[in-house]
Amino acid sequence: MSATGNDDDAVDVSVVIPAHNCRAYLDRCLTSALVQRVKKELIVVDDGSTDGSGELLDLYATYHKDSVKVVHIDGSGGAGRPRNVGIEHATGRYVFFCDADDYLGPEALERMVAMADRNGSDIVLGKIVGHGRRAPVSMFQQSADRVGLGDSNVYNSLCCFKLFRRELLERHDIRFGEGMLVGEDIVFTVHAYCHAAVISVVADYDCYHLVSRPDGSSIMQQKGSRDPLAWLAMIRQPIQLMAEHVEPGPLRDHLLRRHFRLDAFAQLGAVFLESDDVRRKDIAREVAALCDEWYTPGVHELLNSIDRQRATALGDIDRLVRLARIESATVRRRLTGLRWDGDRLVVTGSARLDGISRDDGLAVVLRARHDPATELVIPAERKGGEFTVRVDVAALASGIWDLRVAVELEGVVRFGRLGGERDSGINLPPARLIDGVVALPYFTRDNGNLSIDVGGHVVAVPGTVRLIRTRWALGHRLLIDGEVSVVGTAPAASAVKRIVWRERRTGCERTERVLALPGGGFAARVAVGWLPPGTWDAYLELDLGGPPARFRIETDAETVAAPRRWWWGAALLRTVRPYATSGKGRLSTVVRRLTARTIIRRIMR
Repeated sequence: MSATGNDDDAVDVSVVIPAHNCRAYLDRCLTSALVQRVKKELIVVDDGSTDGSGELLDLYATYHKDSVKVVHIDGSGGAGRPRNVGIEHATGRYVFFCDADDYLGPEALERMVAMADRNGSDIVLGKIVGHGRRAPVSMFQQSADRVGLGDSNVYNSLCCFKLFRRELLERHDIRFGEGMLVGEDIVFTVHAYCHAAVISVVADYDCYHLVSRPDGSSIMQQKGSRDPLAWLAMIRQPIQLMAEHVEPGPLRDHLLRRHFRLDAFAQLGAVFLESDDVRRKDIAREVAALCDEWYTPGVHELLNSIDRQRATALGDIDRLVRLARIESATVRRRLTGLRWDGDRLVVTGSARLDGISRDDGLAVVLRARHDPATELVIPAERKGGEFTVRVDVAALASGIWDLRVAVELEGVVRFGRLGGERDSGINLPPARLIDGVVALPYFTRDNGNLSIDVGGHVVAVPGTVRLIRTRWALGHRLLIDGEVSVVGTAPAASAVKRIVWRERRTGCERTERVLALPGGGFAARVAVGWLPPGTWDAYLELDLGGPPARFRIETDAETVAAPRRWWWGAALLRTVRPYATSGKGRLSTVVRRLTARTIIRRIMR
């Protein structure tokens, strides 16, 4: 059944699968494509297989005549030629490329086609997950109907495992590079990005599963597939292709940043250290040639500290080696102390680069999780091998702040999250109210790293709300007096906002005004007699600098006023029974309406 479209016979997606000696993986791959709930065709191009893959594919084509088409070609030595053959045979509105050792999530094409049809997308990126292989991450932080090349990370992903509008490919003659061991999909994807009017992202579903072969037989797992000199020679073609379509300026600089960071300067890292002196000179020379042609001040400003240093050191092999060693060194850090000093959080610890005995400076950086571009840098005080920083928590905006240690050496700054490694005797300091805002240091659940929750966004705020007395007043209202304490102290009167009644079954809420009193007291005249039928739980809501903080109102049976009932007119009895819940003793109210007929029926049972 077609997910969209007016013609029931129209193919939604042509799934192009190049196959070369991958018989062991074909069943999983083809099955994952066949179960997709879109009108699809599978075009499998057998690229000269000798392991029985071709015979198995013919069997699939026999049993799935309407869905599977197999094309046999002589071995080409790469994926570019079979993918281009697949495009020539495609008839779908969209084309999706899938390698034979990978597989699709059951709803992948359905979700991507829906996204494309809703937005008129030319390219849809579906979330990729790796199994023994690294998968791109930065562009899959959230789904998006439309993203731009210049204000997103989509260009970081230049693999072809995406949904492409076939008309886009045909109109601009977008094809894979042929005769290339690696990089053929980079040429293709760069060209497609340059012509795409609408690019969308599906990030909330695992669309594509990238698999590492246990025997290491895939092209990308073979030794030499990422030879630095071959890669630097290959990357010239897509860079030139991009530059032909994108004028000089901020957008081109943004795209070039990707190529320098992930393609060029990446060859000056671990692979550079593994090379001999002659090969290091060759690598540096090729990177320098790319810089001479494409490196601009705009690109320089977009790069991180180590790549900026590399750009100025391409004629100094010894310095490039030192930079590579700094980059590869593990940041050894340990949290040794954590305490409050007034309204400042005092953090002590140790940090160094593994295998390197010196540094040029050390700081602790607080990064806002909701806005990673917002940082607070606190230079560390040094004494012996230990550092100390004092965090002025009052200066932090509401949100979650993650703490990282920053070690600087030769103009390069290396970071490491702080707190996962810590002394056994360290206890979290208690939450604290600072100028009416609650601050809660905590260790993250996954890795035990240190963060500060300013405002109570993810950490429960410690506090108690307790009734002192209750009594009925005119208008079937319940008068209540109580007291509230947050992190062991009375909050400001301005923090106490309202009482919230929440119906236990439906989640329906009603709010009541509350009078805040000095010293943490409060009073309210709540209209429980006017609540609809149901069981209602009572909360006091406070503003502590973040999302509204709610606390269940605690009480006991002796403090709660007796039930009240009254007739509405001559035929409707209304009952309201405040009570203290069993166990922790929290204020709730049961409201009922009974007609005269219902009462008579109960009496006559």
